Amino acid sequence: MEKTMRFEQYQMLKQHALAACEAAGAKFPDVGQMNPIILAYIGDVVFSMYVRLRLLPTSTQVRVVHDLGSKMVSAVCQCQAMQELQETLTEEEQVIFRRGRNAKSMVPKSASVHEYRMATAFEALVGWLFLQERQERLEEILDSSFAIIVQNVKSKKK
Repeated sequence: MEKTMRFEQYQMLKQHALAACEAAGAKFPDVGQMNPIILAYIGDVVFSMYVRLRLLPTSTQVRVVHDLGSKMVSAVCQCQAMQELQETLTEEEQVIFRRGRNAKSMVPKSASVHEYRMATAFEALVGWLFLQERQERLEEILDSSFAIIVQNVKSKKK
């Protein structure tokens, strides 16, 4: 039930965005032709919201949720998740993954080039799945990546 609610929230946000595009007279672009950096931008938003919603029950303190959420959505953590999930991707998802990984953008100092490229690939995949409305697969990727990241964060604390 809780997972269904999250996707209902995603759907509502998407419908609002589409309505805004239509109201402005803009046509929604073909997802398959979108720049992978745009897909990553959308994927970043989706994953960030997913992580924060999952963390809400863990603390009533905003700072705790924010600090943990920020760490979990970092390029380093996304890279770790993508490395484990990469073998589970379909051929179509592999194409999106490669487009995201090979997209050129500035790499922040907080991650290596490899980590940043893998994180961009992860976010592009999440963005693509979201925009393609592949909810079941998106949920699988989000749930699996969250579990991987939680496990990695826990193991580093020990």
